[in-house]
Amino acid sequence: MRVKNGKVLIGRSFLDVDLDFDRVITAIGPLEGAADFDARGCYVIPGLVDIHTHGAVGEDFSDGKPEGLQPLADYYASRGVTSYLATTMTLKEETLSPAMHAIRDFRRNGGAKCAGVHLEGPFLCYAKRGAQAAENLHKPDAALFHRLNEASGGQVRLVTVACEEEGALDFIRQVSRVCTVSLGHSTADYDTAMAAFAAGASHATHLYNGMPSFLHRAPGIIGAAFDAGASVELICDGLHIHPAVIRATHRLFGDRLNLISDSLRCAGMPDGDYELGGQPITVKGGKATLTGTDTLAGSSISLLDAVRNVVAFGLSLPEAVYAASTAPALAVGLTDVGTIALGKAADLVVLDRDLALKAVFVDGRREV
Repeated sequence: MRVKNGKVLIGRSFLDVDLDFDRVITAIGPLEGAADFDARGCYVIPGLVDIHTHGAVGEDFSDGKPEGLQPLADYYASRGVTSYLATTMTLKEETLSPAMHAIRDFRRNGGAKCAGVHLEGPFLCYAKRGAQAAENLHKPDAALFHRLNEASGGQVRLVTVACEEEGALDFIRQVSRVCTVSLGHSTADYDTAMAAFAAGASHATHLYNGMPSFLHRAPGIIGAAFDAGASVELICDGLHIHPAVIRATHRLFGDRLNLISDSLRCAGMPDGDYELGGQPITVKGGKATLTGTDTLAGSSISLLDAVRNVVAFGLSLPEAVYAASTAPALAVGLTDVGTIALGKAADLVVLDRDLALKAVFVDGRREV
């Protein structure tokens, strides 16, 4: 397949080069021959990598429904996401294990690639549980983590933990040898968070949400993540984080900023009533909350929506794409995706000058 005449994002710069690829990118530069896809007037960017997404189009990874996984793969590809981490909720082991088995056994027929699992819990704290069900919280437990990882076929790439909970530091020391450990849904102060990062944590889950505020005398997880060199996530739906804070956070964290969708089963669906981890949620005007409360419960956006939002908020397109492709791939150890380079997976997204989606390629196969 040959894509020609587009502005191709190589590193941080858009270049006037052509791409040749099969499953991987085989040539970059001025290429002879006709184009299989003419990207004239368009941007060609790496496929987006969503490391925190619970579901969409009425499906949720925690459901453990094998038949729900292909519609999710198709949805992600239709929104420019070429790789994702199937993200689960705080649930009992007897519910999480079948979900892990479904993800392990999934064989996609097109669409985006499941690059692993993100366990968002159950190792979280009560006070900052947010939309996570309190009755399913569990103290950090490396043995439970290993059972769930085994049930997934060894696919857990990211786990969120409240580092102030009993046994958390030992959990982090053990589990960080297996996957990326993230701090989140936590009341940890700066010193406790720094101890967690020293123990092996290297990431922070949806920064600002589910953690203490960043205060001048109490910088908490946010200040510790900055000092420790950790990567961080932001939900950029325009509801969870003010645009000024997104701009400031990008200035603070730079290449360590990861855009996520934190999308729920309501993404790609109309307003109405839905379910999240056994709890009812209501979506109104695209805003998802626990029913009858003001507690935000994830988002209804796609990662491409987040890219468009942060560009509107003031980031450049190369900065936004880096935060939604290269940075998340690096954060969870994905080495073959997230950039356009020789030998990397031919996961590509073509956008017009208004950032409307024109084409998506996953492992060289056109999906959109």
